[in-house]
Amino acid sequence: MSSPETFSAASDAAAAAHAAKRLVVKVGSAILCGDAGAVRSAWLSALAIDIARLRSEGVEVAVVTSGAIALGRKKLGLSGSLRLDEKQAASAAGQVALAEAWQAAFAPHDIHVAQILLTLDDTEERRRYLNARTTMRTLLDLGALPLINENDTIATSEIRYGDNDRLAAHAAQLIGADLLVILSDIDGLYTADPRRDSSARHISVVDVITPEIESAAAGPNQDAGVGAGGMASKIAAAKIACGAGCATVIAPGLIDYPLNAVLTGGAATLFRPSNTRDRARRQWIAGRLKPAGAVRVDQGAAKALRSGASLLPAGITAVTGTFSRGDAIEISGPEGEIIGKGLSAFDARDIKKIAGQRSDQIESILGYRRRPAVIEKDDLILKAD
Repeated sequence: MSSPETFSAASDAAAAAHAAKRLVVKVGSAILCGDAGAVRSAWLSALAIDIARLRSEGVEVAVVTSGAIALGRKKLGLSGSLRLDEKQAASAAGQVALAEAWQAAFAPHDIHVAQILLTLDDTEERRRYLNARTTMRTLLDLGALPLINENDTIATSEIRYGDNDRLAAHAAQLIGADLLVILSDIDGLYTADPRRDSSARHISVVDVITPEIESAAAGPNQDAGVGAGGMASKIAAAKIACGAGCATVIAPGLIDYPLNAVLTGGAATLFRPSNTRDRARRQWIAGRLKPAGAVRVDQGAAKALRSGASLLPAGITAVTGTFSRGDAIEISGPEGEIIGKGLSAFDARDIKKIAGQRSDQIESILGYRRRPAVIEKDDLILKAD
């Protein structure tokens, strides 16, 4: 948003934000609605200007927003501590108003908002994970702004993220974000809660999230009466994101133009990633996923894979096993040697139908249209790796 020359040299968070090409912004209920149960429209318009400017510079942005329950409880006349069914009802009533508020803020910039409601299963179960990732990436490709929230209307305690900080971390992992920005009611992490301890010192950079760092996090902010996450949940989210190769910034969100404040060197805390995105994903595929089947490829496809290409159906010569979309499968070369492993974008039955065929023939053979690769390059690892 600003040229590198205008950044504060002392701000690591600003440098990380400037370097990001794809980022997720998390906005909590306390930031979006305060304690009035209504959207802070002027603030949201300012945030929309920040995001529109980022997008104009080629940065892809997704938003994780809370606020549906906070808005819905006012519409339904609910007060005090809510039962699960009341929270679900409030969420159902508030989702419409929440989406309308975001769309109204971005309409002046000709940006279309697309709502995505997730549960924990959507990022834990591989088939649903692929579906969610494909939808988000398609929306980004089409120039829409993914607006992500937890599906509180149907989620139970067993399938909930618990708070949208963790949801934001998983969303960042899902789309391969470079940076997660969590907007907070405080300007980052302190050695103690500065609202209770005047000697608390601000921490600008965290290289490793240690038990001491985790213990420094305070509990939820009870003053606002809305929202589920405090500093502890933000640290937990940063740990998830950093482990997936995504840097995390906790920054003040109550101010106008909060992203611009980060980019121009405002106070914030940067958590450096403990891994790279590619390495984290390769470790996940290599170590945690047991192959459910296999495909054999010809010499041309094997060479293309080693050059960094996706696996297209034209190069497949045989399919073994019974597996579903999202399952891990092995890839063998022309002589049967194992050359890699990846996540299949098709069921085994459908791969058998399109094996050896051009990608532009998939729709006519299967009767539906999908991305052309059987295994996307981001979803495979080669044995040499």
